[in-house]
Amino acid sequence: MAASVDIINQAMDGTRLSDEDALLLIDHQDLGSLLNAACVIRDAAHGSVLSYSPKVFIPLTRLCRDVCHYCTFVQSPKNTEPAFLAIEQMSDIARKGAKAGCHEALFTLGDKPELRYRVARDALRHLGHDTTLSYLAQAAKCVHEQTGLLPHLNPGVLDATDIVELRKVSASMGIMLESVSERLCRKGGPHYGSPDKHPSVRLETIRLAGEYAVPFTTGILIGIGETRRERIESLLAIRRLQEHYGHIQEVIVQNFRAKPNTLMSQMAEPSLEDHQWTIAVTRLILGAEMNVQAPPNLRPGELAKLIDAGINDWGGISPVTVDHVNPEAPWPKIEHLERAAKAAGKQLVPRLAIYPRYACDANRWLDHSLRTEVLRSIDSDGFVRDHDWAPGSDASVPKEQLNLIIHVPHPPVNPEFRSHLDRLMNAECPTESDIVNLFTARGEEFRAVCEAADRVRSEVNGDTVSYVVNRNINYTNVCYFRCRFCAFSKGKTSENLRGQPYDLDLEEIARRTQEAWDRGATEVCMQGGIHPDYTGQTYLEICRAVKTAAPDIHVHAFSPLEVWQGARTLGMAVSEYLRELKATGLASLPGTAAEILDNEVRAVICPDKLTTAQWSEVVESAHEAGIPTTSTIMFGHVDRPTHWARHLLRLRDLQQRTLGITEFVPLPFVHMEAPIYIKGQARRGPTFRETVLMHAVSRLVLHPYITNIQASWVKLGTQGALACLQAGANDLGGSLMNETISRAAGAAHGQELSPGRMEHLIRQIGRSPRQRSTLYQDVSEQRHQAAIDAEPLTAVVNRPAHRYAHANLATFES
Repeated sequence: MAASVDIINQAMDGTRLSDEDALLLIDHQDLGSLLNAACVIRDAAHGSVLSYSPKVFIPLTRLCRDVCHYCTFVQSPKNTEPAFLAIEQMSDIARKGAKAGCHEALFTLGDKPELRYRVARDALRHLGHDTTLSYLAQAAKCVHEQTGLLPHLNPGVLDATDIVELRKVSASMGIMLESVSERLCRKGGPHYGSPDKHPSVRLETIRLAGEYAVPFTTGILIGIGETRRERIESLLAIRRLQEHYGHIQEVIVQNFRAKPNTLMSQMAEPSLEDHQWTIAVTRLILGAEMNVQAPPNLRPGELAKLIDAGINDWGGISPVTVDHVNPEAPWPKIEHLERAAKAAGKQLVPRLAIYPRYACDANRWLDHSLRTEVLRSIDSDGFVRDHDWAPGSDASVPKEQLNLIIHVPHPPVNPEFRSHLDRLMNAECPTESDIVNLFTARGEEFRAVCEAADRVRSEVNGDTVSYVVNRNINYTNVCYFRCRFCAFSKGKTSENLRGQPYDLDLEEIARRTQEAWDRGATEVCMQGGIHPDYTGQTYLEICRAVKTAAPDIHVHAFSPLEVWQGARTLGMAVSEYLRELKATGLASLPGTAAEILDNEVRAVICPDKLTTAQWSEVVESAHEAGIPTTSTIMFGHVDRPTHWARHLLRLRDLQQRTLGITEFVPLPFVHMEAPIYIKGQARRGPTFRETVLMHAVSRLVLHPYITNIQASWVKLGTQGALACLQAGANDLGGSLMNETISRAAGAAHGQELSPGRMEHLIRQIGRSPRQRSTLYQDVSEQRHQAAIDAEPLTAVVNRPAHRYAHANLATFES
């Protein structure tokens, strides 16, 4: 007993249990300590999330060559029933599931019935197939194409050829190991007469699935005559395969149910305590990251006990089909699962048939035919994207999540999470994992993060919401860089060729500047593509033209990339070139071109752009030269919360050293026209929850060093921006005369939000509006009145850059 206590403590500390130590758990009698350890280990990786897959159950055939002595799914051939479901029948089941909100089509069937039954061979021949697995491949492909549900296949024992072919049409597959005990295959055992239940055969299928990178489900069936030692040996066999291939996405611990009219109908079922013991031991052996599942319909009324044993997933739950393997056990209603999760301090979250970790690494784990659909269906954690809202779209914000931001009394979150928030509110420096935990917050934890961030906002900024009246002047959209997220740039080498390339002359830049000043603007914000003919001198001339047209206007211009490129073309050090820019009128730098300050992501979305270190060098040099900057993040494409955490920590560290950053501006990825999205290689931008959390978490992480968090109305829409203003943000950004970059990416929101409209929106949430300067100073009443009384903008003139038009531009325009 003492030895097993030490083993449990090791597992809680994250130590991998040796095979010998795992077997010592057989004699551990203190169920309470075992369950506690399992929950601690589970929570270290899965936090408050308890997942499930909304699915339909499609029994392709109920014929099987095996004769397991506890099974009622398998039936003998009957002249009155077809041997196989027709594809249209399967598609009809799937369509009902899709209408009910399902994402998974679970295909279940017997093992190779054509090897036993002539009726199966004849039926397959009539369907145009030689094997059941060939028909399964066609059915899965058709169901997916007709309904959008992702197939998960349980086809039994497979060889390498089978796996390769079925991988093309499925998101995941599975086979229950059940047990490694060969004893159970002998005469009198439950698997006697079932060649496909031999442990070595099933283990080989699982191994081959790993070899061919198939996200795979397996598990053990307890209570069929195996010993506890055999259960642990089965788990260790699963672990060996997982450690070698990494493909086992979940392990099911399923309890035997005695069914009438079977040879095992009188056999005793495993007790709840025995089931809990096995789930907990599974967690200790397989570790925190593994997804451990217990079917909830097989323990009705005991959901809390299963959660207490260390599961983090309920498996597939169907609102439209029965569990054909256990038809006597109806699925629990989702509301019941939600209540059980909430009572345990968990948040019920839907997932796809492919688990989040594998969905987020789709290039490795999915056939190319399924990758795009999966990417567009998930959030940054890999769970189901549960609403239509996306940055730049005109879809309504999700009311359920919006309601969590409105601060009314809510149940408290768990003390550990609350303590973590309190430390951040007191400006303690978080770790990367601390920040990731905040970004994965859902439900009440999401609400708590937003509330904490808003409290810090109130303490730092009061109830004032600021904005700046400015004009965007994007002087060229010609660019020789190949940023894969950018729909603004045009030219012969750009990723996205829609639209005409242009290059403004200095007279048009000056005219727009003068008009902006006359309309109450205090700032021109200037950025553009990296034109191959531009040099550092070009940017100096642009500054001079602006200051000549409006000497008192603030020049907020040139991303770190433009500064870097400008300095290089003149053969100057970045610091020297920044001093030149400052002398000609540059007053501050937009901290754009940051995207994600992590080279792992930059290598995918902007491989030829500045590195993280180069971007930081330019910004730090600007601060040393007395030029303040903003800071940004462009998120929600191929990135993950880990990358966001690194980005924020780098900004926090930079600001601690220089104090030169005026504000942080989250820029959610607008996907509609982005090349990387069109090619099926990126998500649909961040979800609403993730977008709000970026504002809230950044407020907490950057506190007290960066005191202004801006909500970009052009990305979020006005309702989204107002939500973020109630979750840590204190600034509404600029009025943005002639905003073009987000519009080019497909954003539906307008090109200008007038000061009068901004002030009306701010008052809607009980805050006081304040027009500010770029550097957050007050502006004169004269400037404010000019902004309020502004006349409509005159039409802009974009001088075409015909030299950089693509030869196939007419095709793209049409």
